[in-house]
Amino acid sequence: MLPYIQLSKRDNIVLAINQIAKGDLVRDVVAVNRIPRGHKMAAEDIAAEQPIVKYGQTIGFAKQRIAAGEWVHEHNVYVRAFERDYAIGTNTRTTQFVDEGSRQNFMGYRRPDGKVGTRNFIAVLTSVNCSASVARFIAEEIKQSGALRDYPNVDGVIALVHGTGCGIGTTGPAYDLLRRTQWGVATNPNVGGVLMVGLGCEAFQIPRWMESYHVSESPTFRTMTIQEVGGTRKTVEAGVQAIREMLPLVNSIERSPEPVSELVLALQCGGSDGYSGISANPALGAAVDLLVAQGGTAILSETPEIYGAEHLLTLRAEKPEVGAKLIERIRWWENYTAKHDMEMNNNPSPGNKLGGLTTILEKSLGASAKGGTTNLRAVFEYAERVDERGLVFMDTPGYDPVAATGQVAGGANILCFTTGRGSAFGCKPTPSIKLASNTYIFDQMHEDMDINCGKVLEGVTVEAMGKQIFEAIIQVASGSRTKSEKLGYGDNEFVPWTLGATM
Repeated sequence: MLPYIQLSKRDNIVLAINQIAKGDLVRDVVAVNRIPRGHKMAAEDIAAEQPIVKYGQTIGFAKQRIAAGEWVHEHNVYVRAFERDYAIGTNTRTTQFVDEGSRQNFMGYRRPDGKVGTRNFIAVLTSVNCSASVARFIAEEIKQSGALRDYPNVDGVIALVHGTGCGIGTTGPAYDLLRRTQWGVATNPNVGGVLMVGLGCEAFQIPRWMESYHVSESPTFRTMTIQEVGGTRKTVEAGVQAIREMLPLVNSIERSPEPVSELVLALQCGGSDGYSGISANPALGAAVDLLVAQGGTAILSETPEIYGAEHLLTLRAEKPEVGAKLIERIRWWENYTAKHDMEMNNNPSPGNKLGGLTTILEKSLGASAKGGTTNLRAVFEYAERVDERGLVFMDTPGYDPVAATGQVAGGANILCFTTGRGSAFGCKPTPSIKLASNTYIFDQMHEDMDINCGKVLEGVTVEAMGKQIFEAIIQVASGSRTKSEKLGYGDNEFVPWTLGATM
């Protein structure tokens, strides 16, 4: 294995697969500095203000002249506006679907509404932060009682609490986002029963929420407020009793063979590094292509982390309005960040930079590879129900818990999460498969990582790694537990996106 790689003939940098020592000869160029693994070295002289090119795309501009062999990073690279050719729909193609008779199955939970789950949870949701503790008390009481031992088809009782629900307007974007997110999670196919707990006097009123979705209470959908029931202790007792009554009903559903086309895969990356865009992300993209060929769905998200690569997605937009909506969301984010005295290049994080990522453009070009190569079929707002198959995009922040919460609310029943630095993450009620971008972090955090995509750097093809990921998706969807599930992650990662002033 070479200690470096040049990803495109157009690139004027090389990527250090392993550390390059000062004085090492790389493509007839002597390294001027030590180049840390995952970082970039100039493969030729680069004049001031000239583009830095990686993946055959501009990832930034030289602050000053960069000599061949120099370390290329934030000390000599910056980001500025430049024209991109969005060319909507000019690179679409006909998807080659697998014949229906040859499509694969997984063992899932078929719900009455036709959706299929990969897990079977009872969720204790909250209308407001004021009822968060009570929700946790209820879930913990059930867990400690040992009641779940009698219901093997129930994966658990989870308290999904949040920090808002009051101090917000009763109309407008903040309210609508919370309302949509709560309903999306409550109706996610991985949830078999719901208990919604409120305080009683909050802005986010449970009856109004139910009315907006034309839903009423049922044996597997119950609500209560602390003030109406009569305090903390009584509400915990009532909540525990409600869940005990739900358990046999939720347990009665069993796994059955279901087509892989019923999988809705959330795509996430966090703690990315210089390897993510050449190993884990493209390998996940190859798995997405296999899923789409089976008739399944994948949700690419994190709008600030496709910034600078959006033109590659608009090329694949199946309809003009799809590409136009993605561009509109990019413009919204530019205005949103400017309004709050931030900039889109605030990302990458310090950890990303230590891992070799210099600019948001570089990070985004690698992150967008998670979406594979098929057509972009639709763009959804945060937490909107995903009702298109194939590759779709959902507008979310880049912050992983918030982004994943929106995807789960949109209907994602399984999730793949790539990481180079080693993110610790889970996402109940949706299982999260962790993909390491390099062998070092896979070995270093082997109890957290499910698949080592660092093998791509060691000679395994992206296609072969994608097939391994695809098969793992089917196994996990059928009930195999991920590392994050075994560790117990996922109870604290429910984080709805909050907009506007807190009053």
